Amino acid sequence: MTQQAQRTVLVINSGSSSIKYQLVDPDSGRALASGLVERIGEETGAITHKHEGRTTEITQAVPDHGAGLAQVLRLFEEKGPSLAEAHIVAVGHRVVQGGRHFSGPALIDDDVVALIEELVPLGPLHNPAHLKGIEVGRSLLSDVPHVAVFDTAFFQDLPEEAARYALDREVADRYSIRRYGAHGTSHQFVSGEVSALLGRADLKQIVLHLGNGASASAVVAGHAVETSMGLTPLEGLVMGGRTGDIDPAAVFHLARVAGMSIDEIDHLFNRGSGMKGLSGDNDMREVWKRVAAGEQEARDAMDVYLHRLTKYVGAYTAVMGGLDALTFTAGIGENDARLRRELCQRLAFLGIELDEAANEERADGARVISTPGSAVTVLVVPTNEELAIARQAVTLL
Repeated sequence: MTQQAQRTVLVINSGSSSIKYQLVDPDSGRALASGLVERIGEETGAITHKHEGRTTEITQAVPDHGAGLAQVLRLFEEKGPSLAEAHIVAVGHRVVQGGRHFSGPALIDDDVVALIEELVPLGPLHNPAHLKGIEVGRSLLSDVPHVAVFDTAFFQDLPEEAARYALDREVADRYSIRRYGAHGTSHQFVSGEVSALLGRADLKQIVLHLGNGASASAVVAGHAVETSMGLTPLEGLVMGGRTGDIDPAAVFHLARVAGMSIDEIDHLFNRGSGMKGLSGDNDMREVWKRVAAGEQEARDAMDVYLHRLTKYVGAYTAVMGGLDALTFTAGIGENDARLRRELCQRLAFLGIELDEAANEERADGARVISTPGSAVTVLVVPTNEELAIARQAVTLL
């Protein structure tokens, strides 16, 4: 592809104290550059920029997101690739919560910004940070269109039976309480890759996005019919610091008996629980080391994690009336061979047969790790949310 024909999208994922970015060619799928601005607003910040195998690291104060993104633009010009020559056709912004407003990517204007602000109560940990990134990005890169891509969009058309809680209908509708899901950009990308790899559009598949945050989805013929995260990303699987599923009455109990405030319980459920709360570690590699050392607490934590996964896979297989493909993705899903093996052993009743050598192999690309005789095809497919955001962004241009 000639330089004249090339087009790129700058993808921005703005967090409360960070900016993750990547310059992507949506046609080839190639990342031309990537980087991370960390510890925004702290005494000492850090900026990492990667391009053509070279890494530039800067340690300095980054007072706000505007200063951070300005430094990123400077690094592009000084270290490459030059944004002036990269033919940027759009800036794609990751936004976690799109509510009922957004079923796909949206060209950002003041009305879209207002709707994202309206959804802050449903995404209080994420949407405010995304709004900062959008504000700064539109200011510094005003000559290209900006597009919001929502984590919840893939799950917008969940069947009503899956999306609606058994809560008083008037209360639920008044306060927009339903199951929105999250990680939708990843689930949509990975399930699409699986369909392409297996050459089938009619698949019944389950995608397990297993990272510090973890979620499962059931996808039939390219459409999501279930997902584990709910009103917020707290519901569902056991995660690094989140409880996942828990009896809501635990909130009442802790308030009444332990005297804990809502904010304290919120912090406990979202940051102090999950694998961290069960074992003291939210890094699965450390938990496995402790399992190997014979620590029962670590083994128990891993069994809780695996039990929850087993339950969701079984339930989703029932919902879909069968299962053609089970796919692991994200940091843990892509790299933890022992976790994949132990889960597949628990799922042997589905006719799953794991190819032990393929499962242990370290590889960058998508691959099948089940035997040819397995009733369910088991895969590892690396997620690429930045590429997915870039490709969704150019669909609006």
